Amino acid sequence: MNRLALSVSRGIARVTETALGPYQTAVIRIGFSLTWLLFLLREFPHRHELYGPDGPWSWNLAQQLTSDNGAFTALLWFRGDLWFETCYALAVLASLLLALGWRTRTTSVLFMVGVLSLQNRSVFVGDGGDNVLHLMSLYLVFTRCGQVWSLDARRAARVRAAHARGERVPDRAGPALWSGLGLFLAVITAAGRIQGEVFVVPVLLWTVWLGLALWWAAGRRARSAQPRMLLNVVADIVHNGALLVIMAEACLIYATAGWYKVQGSRWQDGTAVYYPLHLDYFSPWPALAGLLAASGTMVMLVTYGTVMAQVAFPFTLFNRRVKNVLLAVMMAEHAVIAVVLGLPFFSLAMIAADSVFLPTPFLRRLGGLAARARARLRRGGDRPQEKDPRSPEDAGPARVGFPA
Repeated sequence: MNRLALSVSRGIARVTETALGPYQTAVIRIGFSLTWLLFLLREFPHRHELYGPDGPWSWNLAQQLTSDNGAFTALLWFRGDLWFETCYALAVLASLLLALGWRTRTTSVLFMVGVLSLQNRSVFVGDGGDNVLHLMSLYLVFTRCGQVWSLDARRAARVRAAHARGERVPDRAGPALWSGLGLFLAVITAAGRIQGEVFVVPVLLWTVWLGLALWWAAGRRARSAQPRMLLNVVADIVHNGALLVIMAEACLIYATAGWYKVQGSRWQDGTAVYYPLHLDYFSPWPALAGLLAASGTMVMLVTYGTVMAQVAFPFTLFNRRVKNVLLAVMMAEHAVIAVVLGLPFFSLAMIAADSVFLPTPFLRRLGGLAARARARLRRGGDRPQEKDPRSPEDAGPARVGFPA
């Protein structure tokens, strides 16, 4: 009984005192933001046809649909090319800044607004990966995804070093960003523009804005460290809960996809993969698709292997070695789908979702390799190996200023 109580207390302490999976959340932050950024850049010449006010899915049709289903989109706040171009440019900028990890608490919200605004503006644009991106953009808002591999982590390290020397580092960008966004949010709310998603997104925007103010006040105005410690505990709990939801969402995607495939006759007889390989829409490389489809054995193995991998994936999480092997197989499968079927952004979104299950030692080694490669590029190989941005004693972002 004492052992059980001790285990429970240790588990509670770990959940409340530490933001778990810092490397995994950094990978999914970079993965999803880069996926969306690359999509926006590739579709930049076609942006007006896909999401513009004069596109095939007209502004009036989009307004009627969102009024019925309550979907959130900032593109319908105002009508005109100027507002559309501004929103599109801000979506690109937010994706880039989130990938770099600059002010991740704020840029994750702007990233979510950009994803929801464009996707809900034209609901018929997408390849399946947009649904994953839609959900994950919401979940990322609740995570502390800038603890490592980010500009926020660099800034936090500089602040800690300055405090160790007895110096004070002013944070001007955080309050300026908070003030500007707060003013814009107040104007839009007063004008009655901000609505949708059953008011989840509007409430979330105001909650994050007020939370940033409370965080700053606790760090700068409080006479004791207890308010900031309490906010850190709340932030860690929310982060860990969101990370659990992301993992559960990935398992649910694979489980439902696998069990639905089991019910299909073409998946049962092992020929399902054959048919998309002969569709012009999914054949960017007809010769390669024809080569794969020419082997009946290969088609059967890929068909049955896909079903078995998707159904089994949630159960493999109980065995680390089996999980890592199957994870590598599924990532490789998505890479093949990106090339053979011409679905790069769907594959990138799924690989980013799978990355939440990557083991921490592997990610740390990957980060070390990237740091050494960067050092060789910058100093011709003479620069010593950089220290990991998250040392064991680092429990989170800097204790002053706006949070990462």
